[in-house]
Amino acid sequence: MSAAIMPEVTAEMARELAVEQKVCVRPLLRRVIDQQTGDETRVALPCGSTRESVCPSCADKARRLRIQQCAEGWHRDVEPEIDTPEPSEDPAADDLDAETGAGDLDESDARRVRSTRRRQDAAELPRVPVEDRTVGRVFETPDGRRYRPSMFVTITLPSYGKVKANGAPVDPSSYNYRRAALDALHFPKLVDRFWQNLRRCAGFKVQYFAAVEPQKRLAPHLHAAARGAIPRQTIRQVVRATYAQVWWPHFDQPVYVDRVPVWDGHDYVDPDSGVVLPTWDQAVADLDQDGRAAHVLRLGSQVDMAGIIAPSEDADRAIRYLTKYLAKSIADTYVDNDAAVVDLDYESHVDRLHQELLYLPCSERCANWLRFGVQPKNAGPGLRPGACVSKAHDRENLGIGGRRVLVSRQWSGKTLKEHRADRATVVREALLNSGIVAPEIERLAASVRLPDGRPRFVWSDSKVDHAGYVWTILQSVNERARWREQYEAAKKRQAVDTVSAIDHETADRPPPGADREGDHRVASPITSPNVVPGPWVKGERSESEGHEVPLTRGPGTRQSQVGEATPGNGTEGDHDG
Repeated sequence: MSAAIMPEVTAEMARELAVEQKVCVRPLLRRVIDQQTGDETRVALPCGSTRESVCPSCADKARRLRIQQCAEGWHRDVEPEIDTPEPSEDPAADDLDAETGAGDLDESDARRVRSTRRRQDAAELPRVPVEDRTVGRVFETPDGRRYRPSMFVTITLPSYGKVKANGAPVDPSSYNYRRAALDALHFPKLVDRFWQNLRRCAGFKVQYFAAVEPQKRLAPHLHAAARGAIPRQTIRQVVRATYAQVWWPHFDQPVYVDRVPVWDGHDYVDPDSGVVLPTWDQAVADLDQDGRAAHVLRLGSQVDMAGIIAPSEDADRAIRYLTKYLAKSIADTYVDNDAAVVDLDYESHVDRLHQELLYLPCSERCANWLRFGVQPKNAGPGLRPGACVSKAHDRENLGIGGRRVLVSRQWSGKTLKEHRADRATVVREALLNSGIVAPEIERLAASVRLPDGRPRFVWSDSKVDHAGYVWTILQSVNERARWREQYEAAKKRQAVDTVSAIDHETADRPPPGADREGDHRVASPITSPNVVPGPWVKGERSESEGHEVPLTRGPGTRQSQVGEATPGNGTEGDHDG
């Protein structure tokens, strides 16, 4: 790329090219000095954002990595090997239904004991012996075919009022925005309780890969891939019986609206009388005398369930649907940015819910407690109601400030970092097997040392101006095109080398996509195990996205094109009551 052409390429043109070629649009430019040779190298690191509005390319890579993580653990037939125990309650606590929430620990870290008795208005939970296994049962048909099905489950929150087709309430004045906001803030507690109860009632340690997404009405709901077959009646019982209680000081009525407490150097005090506000521990101690939870969450009556057998088109479709909206923010999930007319009714609904969330406490350390006359836990100077730093209060998150993807510890036996490394390793092996030399794993790594113990490569930040940004994008695009060409050549050569290794039985099967009509349980022929997608890993090459990706693994795996997801049976639609 000559210097004469560079000024003709604008930053916007470079960004559009980067999006089209799946290259990071906001790379972090670093200067690396080799202290052994004195050479200087400029390295563009991907930003790693998981939001499509920030960087579509990095968000797409993150989504594809989650697709692979979901596929690898869903239909396992052997127990995953892990070094750490399951991060759940101890065995004794597994037999209890203790309701403990934020603020249950005092300054001495002594656990505040609460009653383990279930609420009188809650349905009873069935109790069965729990087997020490995480894989599902195997079922056999009369003709000798064996299956190990798993589940796709969707759970929702209850209704807060009637809504229109666009998700906005029919009558905003009667819509329960306060309850909707509180349920969104504490939805993770309810989800945890659901999985705890399901494990007790299913008879084995249910493992899951779940995504938290909004419905059109902006209430969060959960799509989950659960390993193993669970009776539908059991799931319905667990949904009816699951609840979560928030044991916080009551915050029904605000105390400070037009004025705010002030910091006197040690505590927050009333701005007029100078009286010290109750501390968090004092407010929680008063709660013990009240005996009522500040908020109770329950699941909605609508629940969708589908049995899934892999490998199948249904399994591939369910995984894509499960990860469809991971790259979008909560508020923008159903917003059409290319629409000529803005849906003012829907935007007003978003603003109203955000306004409710802005002043509700999100945790025991939230600054909004000052609005209700209570000092937050570990309070310090500078706190102001409506200015909590938690992401849960942001308009784009609408109460869901934590993780959007929830994965149980024994899902695949690997961390997300290990999944990323596996994918990069497969790509490197494919290149090496085809005679293409892949870059060294530790090239320019800060961990490489000189004989005297000093780091060989010294990294420092480098500012990017307009010309530097365009140059960086174009270099990244060129490098990606070269890597893609090499990887495609490696895949073709590998496919030729493996033709002779296919047995006659497999070769006689119908080609991919030729399954019996209406029967997605028929397996297609096994494909190359090395055709696995992978993201960039700090300068290492990976295959380009958009190629065929085996989502469901095992004998008879059928390759599927990763594209826009479509809901599978029993998984679509909002349930707003």
